[in-house]
Amino acid sequence: MRCFRPPKKFVPYVETADFKYELCRIMRPDDANIVGNVHGGNILKMIEEAGCIISTRHCNTQNEDRCLAVLVRVEKTEFLSPLFIGEVAHATAEITYTSPHSLEVQVKVMGENILTGAKKLVNRAVLWYVPCSLQNVDKIMEVPPIKFAAEQEEEGQKRYEAQKTARLKTKEMVEEVMPPPPKPEKHSVGFSQSSLIHLVGPSDCTLHDYVHGGVTMKLMDEVAGIVAARHCNTNIVTASVDAINFHRKIKKGCVVTVTGRLTFISNKSMEIEVVVDACSLVDTEKVSYRAVSAFFTFISLDKYGKAQSVPPLKVNGEDEQKRYDEGQARYLFNKAKRLAAKEAN
Repeated sequence: MRCFRPPKKFVPYVETADFKYELCRIMRPDDANIVGNVHGGNILKMIEEAGCIISTRHCNTQNEDRCLAVLVRVEKTEFLSPLFIGEVAHATAEITYTSPHSLEVQVKVMGENILTGAKKLVNRAVLWYVPCSLQNVDKIMEVPPIKFAAEQEEEGQKRYEAQKTARLKTKEMVEEVMPPPPKPEKHSVGFSQSSLIHLVGPSDCTLHDYVHGGVTMKLMDEVAGIVAARHCNTNIVTASVDAINFHRKIKKGCVVTVTGRLTFISNKSMEIEVVVDACSLVDTEKVSYRAVSAFFTFISLDKYGKAQSVPPLKVNGEDEQKRYDEGQARYLFNKAKRLAAKEAN
């Protein structure tokens, strides 16, 4: 006897309650930085993995053509508490807005001491993804819409327009990073400028054979940490990351050059611009292009783990002065924003 199977129905909206996902694992010694705390880059990588899973899962609920969610932007994220080896990290991801071709995912990372049961908020992040077809990576798929309350929908639309404008603006600001002078002066931009060269292999890549966003962010955090440590020669930690913009995909077989340089220093913090340039090792035309860019903020810690003053930055030339002024403007804007949020609470 043949069973009748009704045709697949297109559901115009899905409910938000089903679209939360938690990724958790215990922190091991290989997750640590040189002073024993969990590496900020590993936390960023875990955040991206949780966001990728929930986005990809959602985008395949109604599309016939299978797809994979690709990270295009990470909004400003702050490291609120340190995470230690032996603690469990819980990364909870939730889809908070959908446009026709992109998703906003908010991720919260909690740290749990499984010996005492104590919990703490480690990080909060907002990420944007677009679904790309597995058959054709350049084909952007439609995102199944999620029904939100009217107020949530309106606020989400504002965030969507803001990040879209910011991404386009950043894409237009591509600037070549020059190598430092042969004998740079101590505490100058050239003195601490650092680069890391990495060949993209299979373990770095998605099903499309393009680099995972989390892998790229980890490399960027490592380079930013080297820059900060060279400048102040102390224990340093990631305090926050300004928006990370993914301009172009990086394919397996590419050589990526991750470069970091100081742009601005306040009394106790260092802003470091990090850019990722990629060039194929196997293609005939060896054309380098800007793939990712971001600003990382690090702080220097004393032996008690408290923030301490850092040496001032010696600025040379008009270009460095321009970047310094822009960094100062970002610093003052973020400071005012934090104070306003504190007063509101």
